[in-house]
Amino acid sequence: MIIPSIDIIKGKVVRLYQGKYDQIKEYNKDVQFYIEKYRTHQVKMVHLVDLDGARNHLSKQTAFLKNILKKNPNFFQIGGGIKKSEDIEMLLDFGAKRVVIGSSALNNMNKAKKWFKTYGSEVITLAIDVHIHNNFFKEVVISGWKKRTGISLEYVISEFSPFGLKHVLCTDISKDGTLSGPNFFLYKEISKKFQHIKFQASGGVSSLKDISILRKNGIKKIIVGKALLENKFTLLEAKKCCQKE
Repeated sequence: MIIPSIDIIKGKVVRLYQGKYDQIKEYNKDVQFYIEKYRTHQVKMVHLVDLDGARNHLSKQTAFLKNILKKNPNFFQIGGGIKKSEDIEMLLDFGAKRVVIGSSALNNMNKAKKWFKTYGSEVITLAIDVHIHNNFFKEVVISGWKKRTGISLEYVISEFSPFGLKHVLCTDISKDGTLSGPNFFLYKEISKKFQHIKFQASGGVSSLKDISILRKNGIKKIIVGKALLENKFTLLEAKKCCQKE
């Protein structure tokens, strides 16, 4: 399954390079253009990121998100600046299909575990961003990738699995927004080790070959952002590539 990604700042479609706000590229089409384009190709879900909210939870694009979500119910997986239960409830009420929790969940695991109990694992995606060390220690990073936690991806999954963790969006931060290809070894290893998790591979996809290799390595859900925005391949080609595997 291909999941197109749309990042927004002040309502405009953008991409960051490795998550850096000082390396931003703005696209001249608006969000609705991409929504209509993806709907035409029968996309089941779009990954939408509020980068203003991710940077400062007090700057969430609430009015804009409300408008988009209510017009397109049960279509978006959305993240950025989600700190408390009220944020999750608000987005679900607006019409979000799934809500992505990341830094806040890792800063307070006990609180996040309650979210899985309250809202159910089907509507929550846990975002785990990792910095890969030379010894292949997958260190989890948070707060816009500025803070290293010292804990591993494996530890986080083991902590949340008893509470129904099902959807995990995993990003190798060195790959995000680079079009340099995904970390295939990472996804092959974790998909084999945690077969109860539906991983979403994110970061670096630049070609149909990348999609094909990810699928062969056990990844069924692939987030594609910059490659689609910059027409490296079409959504139709990407979907056909998935169907072949």
